[in-house]
Amino acid sequence: MATAVHQPPTVDEAAEHVDVLIVGAGMSGIGCAVHLQRALPGTSYTILEAREAIGGTWDLFRYPGIRSDSDLHTYGFDFKPWVDEQSIADGPAILDYIQETAREYDVERHIRLGHKVRSAAWSSDAARWTVEVERADGDHTLFTCDWLFAAGGYYRYDRGYDPGFAGTERFGGELVHPQFWPQDLDYAGKRVVVIGSGATAVTLVPAMAEDAAHVTMLQRTPTYVVSLPKYDWIANVLKRWLEPRRAYDSSWLSS
Repeated sequence: MATAVHQPPTVDEAAEHVDVLIVGAGMSGIGCAVHLQRALPGTSYTILEAREAIGGTWDLFRYPGIRSDSDLHTYGFDFKPWVDEQSIADGPAILDYIQETAREYDVERHIRLGHKVRSAAWSSDAARWTVEVERADGDHTLFTCDWLFAAGGYYRYDRGYDPGFAGTERFGGELVHPQFWPQDLDYAGKRVVVIGSGATAVTLVPAMAEDAAHVTMLQRTPTYVVSLPKYDWIANVLKRWLEPRRAYDSSWLSS
C-alpha cells in the first residue's frame, strides 16, 4: 500500500525575502515594527495584514461603548506617551493612536494590506522561514524571512465564537455577535439580553442601557466589578508639570 509523504515547501529563491516578517498590523504588530527600527536600524521587515485596514481589534470591533479594559499608560507604547486625558480610552481614540504611530514612525510603507498568511514552514538547512500568503485578489505569493513574528491575536477575525445555543432557530428576536455588530441595528426601546460578563459585556451593557427599554446580563459564574473613573487624575496632574516623556513614565508607575 502506498503511503503519502508530506513534503514541506522548499525555499523559493524567487520569493520576496526580508529579515523579519511580522504577521498582523494591530497594536502588537505596529509596536514590534517600531521597536525593531529603533533597536536594529537597517533591518528589513514587512508587516502582513489580512484585512484592508490596520488597527486589529480596534478597527474590527464597532459595538457600542467599545473601550480598553486597562489604562493606556500601561497598555500603550512606551516610546509614544499617551497624552489623552482619558486613561481608559474608547475604541476610536485607540485606533487613532495606532494609526498616528504608524504614520509618525514611517511604518505604513512596510505594511501589505489584504495579505493573509496561509502556511509557514521552517528550513533548518536554509535557516529561514517560507511563508505562503494569499492576497486579496486570490493570488498566492511567497515570502522568506529569518525571523517570523506572529502578532495576529488569539481569535479568528472572520468568524466569531459561537457556542451553539439550542433553540436559537425558534427565537423571534435578533441575534447579534459583537464581532459583527450591524451599524444600523436599532435597539431603542427594546429588551436586550447580553450573554457573558467579560470585557465586551461590561462595556456594551451601559452603552446599550441608554436607549434600550431594559438590558439584562446573563453570566455563568458570578463576578465582581468595581467602578472607576476613566480619567486618571494623577496622570493629568503630572502632565501639567512634567514634559510628556517623564509624565508618561510617572503615570505608568502610579497605575
